[in-house]
Amino acid sequence: MKEEINKVKFVSSSKMSKEEIKKTLLLKIADENNRIHELNVPEIDYSNLKYDEKKINVVSLFSGAGGLDLGLELSGILADDKTQPKNPMKLLNNYSEYKAIRESSIFNTVYSNDMFKEANETYIKNFSKNVFKHDLDIRKIPNFPKCELMIGGFPCPGFSAAGPRLIDDERNFLYIHFIRALIQSQPEFFVAENVKGLMTLAKGEVFKQVIEDFSSAGYDIKAFLVNSRDYGVPQLRERVFMIGTHKKKVSKKFEYQLPLPTNGMQKNMLPFVTLRDSIYDLLEEPGDYFEGSFSSMYLSRNRKKQWDEQSFTIQASGRQAPLHPSGAPMKKIDKDIWNLVGENNRRLSVNEVARIQTFPDWFKFSDGGNMSVSKNNRLNLQYKQIGNAVPVKLAFEILLPIAKYLKETLK
Repeated sequence: MKEEINKVKFVSSSKMSKEEIKKTLLLKIADENNRIHELNVPEIDYSNLKYDEKKINVVSLFSGAGGLDLGLELSGILADDKTQPKNPMKLLNNYSEYKAIRESSIFNTVYSNDMFKEANETYIKNFSKNVFKHDLDIRKIPNFPKCELMIGGFPCPGFSAAGPRLIDDERNFLYIHFIRALIQSQPEFFVAENVKGLMTLAKGEVFKQVIEDFSSAGYDIKAFLVNSRDYGVPQLRERVFMIGTHKKKVSKKFEYQLPLPTNGMQKNMLPFVTLRDSIYDLLEEPGDYFEGSFSSMYLSRNRKKQWDEQSFTIQASGRQAPLHPSGAPMKKIDKDIWNLVGENNRRLSVNEVARIQTFPDWFKFSDGGNMSVSKNNRLNLQYKQIGNAVPVKLAFEILLPIAKYLKETLK
């Protein structure tokens, strides 16, 4: 069986029929299930999960620190609000007010999984104690709990334009385990997020295969490339969202529509949120930031935006954090060579990049607590969590149409 799968695993979906695609997918999943069985991993007992029949029960995979989860929670609070506030983040940022209504969200996360130790610590600090928090490699999980909604962003190192782009990078195929979970759990919806590079890997053939595989699992799929700044995030960050609707469990009357941008230059839109809007008040007390020299690679392009612009993409690395907007702009010397001007040049702090990712100030990130390692190493664990997360405001906007639909099903 393994030899047969290996022969077809990288064949373009455009050269295969839907039946062949489904057969290949099921063979791959069967192979993964057999591999897990050979590891003698026992079935997991989920009988103690805190399900709530009056809410929408959620499974969160590759959850990280929980940006997608927090946006989901907020959408579940405002799902039936007929007069949507212009800036729902004001509610989220007021912790005393938010804490008082947090339990009113229609969403109840029963299970969350990630392998990143410090991200799990962060998740536990900031979310309900009712969530069953797992730290297992998804490739070793034999069974998954039932749910009505599944969310997550499967790892993307092999898809990222900044990382390896080999089509045979095994990390590219972790999405198979997302599908394996879907087939077992059978949620009504799923929402998966990934980097823009997913759409262009192997000239788009990998993306076609991913869509066809998710479809073969029993879901109608819609995929959208969005820029977070169009939805009130002070950051130029393009990401792909895949929305899956169960072909049998969801009414044919429902069709997911991507929400219109909330921010932009057009009439009736809010203006883009700028760095000044989001972090200027932290100017005197920014908190800790990654310190050290800048590599030639770092200085190969502009790293500093101005106060009235949006940030560059926040990456999962303290060393690669953009420069703070204060001080003089960088100066281009030659192709791929930029110089720092003046002395006011530092990386954005942990608190600042969290703001740019639209996390509220009350959301705290674990640094592992190991005081025997350097400050930069501890900070980098926080930068990594923040950079890997889905911006909370973007998650809220993308998930709101699903929240509104599911709210109606609870009546």
